[in-house]
Amino acid sequence: MRAWIIEEQKPVEERPLKLVELPDPHPRPGEIRIKIMACGICRTDAHIAEGDLPLHKKPIIPGHEIVGVVDEIGEGVTGFKIGDRAGVTWLNYACGTCKYCKRGKENLCENARFTGWDADGGYAEYTVINEKFALKLPENRKFEELAPWMCPGVAGYRAFRLTGLEKGQKLGLYGFGPSATYILQVAKHLGIEVFVITRSEKNREAARKLGADWIGGYEDKLPVKLDGSILFPPVGDLVAFALSQLDKGGRLVLGPVTMTPVVIKDYDLLWHEREIVSLANVTRKDGEEFVKIASQIDIKMDLEIYPFEKAPEALIATRHSRQKGTAVLKIR
Repeated sequence: MRAWIIEEQKPVEERPLKLVELPDPHPRPGEIRIKIMACGICRTDAHIAEGDLPLHKKPIIPGHEIVGVVDEIGEGVTGFKIGDRAGVTWLNYACGTCKYCKRGKENLCENARFTGWDADGGYAEYTVINEKFALKLPENRKFEELAPWMCPGVAGYRAFRLTGLEKGQKLGLYGFGPSATYILQVAKHLGIEVFVITRSEKNREAARKLGADWIGGYEDKLPVKLDGSILFPPVGDLVAFALSQLDKGGRLVLGPVTMTPVVIKDYDLLWHEREIVSLANVTRKDGEEFVKIASQIDIKMDLEIYPFEKAPEALIATRHSRQKGTAVLKIR
């Protein structure tokens, strides 16, 4: 099979992706093989390529927004049959026995493996995975449309779940990228008011078209206090600002993997049981619930489709936010 691999980490402009021919993988007992149709491009892929994250496997096939069709099954597989659609997210494996898994927090599993980092990912024509960690996908969506569901969709949904909000409450979204785009649509579907805070006029217009209840910048005064909020920019100085707009008992979810130093000088920002929680990875439950909800509504996302041969260009565009929509590799 054809696959893009990373052997040496370096700036994306120096083309760390290398196109090679590899033997076709085959499933072991309990595994399925997916003929990959599309794979989303994530900024995490660029972090792995450039060395911001160390290589856990060398060489590695990156990509963790995988969608395709099951074309081979291993012994003992019962949840999938040949011809089924299947997706793969960032969580490639969790042990099920550590203290985190036993508490339903497999996203924190001590022995977790992650797609495109610990296990070969989706910049390739095939991938194999244990059937228990593959998602079933709807038949009525294009594969290119489904690919971003596997990361900004599922991760965004987990961030939303962490707020604990219910119908009639008020959600703030600081920054409005792909994950926030999915969250807004899910929250509106569930009867939650959404307030979008972003500097980008382009993103404000996108939020407006998707039905945000209020849209403004960081300098604008919110008309209400928020019951929960999600912060996406990796700017530590914004944490105190977001806390100042939370109502009593509100929770702030931090979406970035890394963030500049966070300083909270005023205890009153945390008093009255306000909380801060970080987002870390995803669970299978997040994926299953998000796919179910996203399948029920006409969920939208602007996409920019790249042919398989243009993976290096797609990674460069994503690294520098130059793409016109969420970047997706069309494998077939």
